[in-house]
Amino acid sequence: MACFQTLKHDIKLLEGLFPRSHNRFQITSASVDEITCRFIGSKGEKYEIHANIIETYPHMPPMWYSDAEDVQISAALAKLQDTSPENFRITRQVKLLINELCKTYGLHHPEELSRLDESCPGPSGHPSRSRGAQGGHDRGEEGSRVESGNETSEDEMEAEEEEDAFHYEMEEEEKKDEEDEGIDEENAGILDKLKQTQRQDYLRGSVSGSVQATDRLMKELKDIFKSESYKKNIFTVELVSDSLYEWNMKLYSNAFDPDSALYNDLALFKEKEGKDSLLLNMTFKENFPFEPPFCRVISPVVSGGYVLAGGAICMELLTKQGWSSAYSIESVITQIAATLVKGKARITFGAKSQYSLARAQASFKSLVAIHEKNGWFTPPKEEG
Repeated sequence: MACFQTLKHDIKLLEGLFPRSHNRFQITSASVDEITCRFIGSKGEKYEIHANIIETYPHMPPMWYSDAEDVQISAALAKLQDTSPENFRITRQVKLLINELCKTYGLHHPEELSRLDESCPGPSGHPSRSRGAQGGHDRGEEGSRVESGNETSEDEMEAEEEEDAFHYEMEEEEKKDEEDEGIDEENAGILDKLKQTQRQDYLRGSVSGSVQATDRLMKELKDIFKSESYKKNIFTVELVSDSLYEWNMKLYSNAFDPDSALYNDLALFKEKEGKDSLLLNMTFKENFPFEPPFCRVISPVVSGGYVLAGGAICMELLTKQGWSSAYSIESVITQIAATLVKGKARITFGAKSQYSLARAQASFKSLVAIHEKNGWFTPPKEEG
């Protein structure tokens, strides 16, 4: 069983020193897998920063990333990866991060930083999360007991570690239950399967995409599973080949204005062909959320609605120029539905040709080139 004792201690210490009420640095959520923190600038600006604690920790430092599009934040996080092994421990990493950010922004260093040094026993302060060649125990805390004359046996120490790990796993399970509140059992199972697959990929060294994109997409998927629109069957989401980087979405008639032609066409579509939704596909790259997903209609064939040849959708929001990393996927889906209605989309019944990915990509690339040269047309307010 993995030894979580030192890591648990460190996480509790960080949460105690930097609570949500701290005026400079806050730990907003923490587990053995991920820590989310917030740095507050001199004018109250807030920067969300995340650390993924992967299976190789503490032999490798946590993997840091931020949703903030700030070069100074990115530079500070990059320095955390380029450090010596004695600084891989999460408490040392947080101290380095706070020092670097305060230095960068010309701010006073929080006095709590001195307490982080006290948490690192031994000359290296480098704990072990898993058993290694020297018996697998963290020599900082356990070793001090033996040296002070408290002769705790190997079996007793191991039993303590296992009991501590058990209680910590119980705490983590409670946190997970809170995070998954509002998600049905089937979708919670999908999220669990994705997390297990990610862990296996990390261990095999065959990670697809990026940590940043994967974590954001997991959050987006979880938020969608909790959303009222999803629960009311306004739209559904299905992962293609269990990939977090490709989604199929069905937009049902209640996603559209009841007075629209598209709403009526979907009713007729169900009557004629037994299908009652528009099927869309959304793919994500490893630099998501800083670049938009590529979105296209798969079926049925649609005329109007700003749908291009191949099924690509003409929306500035879906281009680098119009995209913002703050957009949620649910809001993007809502905007697509509104754009289809605004563009007076109609289902082309009996269409002989079908959409293709290659054609959609080519037409979208051409569209973007034209708009980058000529700008985007904004219709008058009376046109929607």
